[in-house]
Amino acid sequence: MAYPGYGGYGGQMPGMPPQGMPGGPMGGPMPGNMGGPMGGGPPQGGYAPYGSYPGTFGAQPPAANDPMWGYFTAIAGQDGEIDAEELQRCLTQAGFTGSYSPFSLDTCRIMIAMLDRDFTGKMGFSEFKELFSALNGWKQNFMMFDQDRSGTVEPHEMTQAISAMGYRISPQALNAILKRYNKGGRIFFDDYVACCVKLRALTDNFRRRDVMQQGSVTFQYDDFILCTMAI
Repeated sequence: MAYPGYGGYGGQMPGMPPQGMPGGPMGGPMPGNMGGPMGGGPPQGGYAPYGSYPGTFGAQPPAANDPMWGYFTAIAGQDGEIDAEELQRCLTQAGFTGSYSPFSLDTCRIMIAMLDRDFTGKMGFSEFKELFSALNGWKQNFMMFDQDRSGTVEPHEMTQAISAMGYRISPQALNAILKRYNKGGRIFFDDYVACCVKLRALTDNFRRRDVMQQGSVTFQYDDFILCTMAI
């Protein structure tokens, strides 16, 4: 069944464009040969079902030969997890945004919150890999519209990007999104990613509660606050 808000179950899951960017964040290899595992993005169907990401539920120890493991441990430090400040430093040093402005600390916080299922405010290795896969896809989607590499897209292009990711949102909701994330009538890359993160996280939260796949759920007040304020 498909209904307004997000695509029907069993089809393309919302939150990602059809294909990811080849190679590392800048289209080439990352430190520690990160280009390999991050290349290609998710499959055509969008995000994998819950629990199918390696380590997401019932985490398995990372493979000793995983090219991203050494890079992750160098960033994560002794606690073995990455917080918002460490993620911001990682993305800046890796040159992920290229000619675009670096991600703000607030955007890094909500990127972690998207995958922070145990509410620690940090991310482990599997979430780190999952985030980079998502970021590669979102960046490719943004660059399709930002052909002059100005670092911004116009509102109608943002609407097209949201539609390309599989969301079906009412004009009123789209207008609210555009008002929230535009600066001077355009959407910058940092705000675009923040919007993508929030759309995916809120959709995931809704979807987990919509067990009957009917497009409607009942929230308790505290649960609603938890779902929305954490992102």
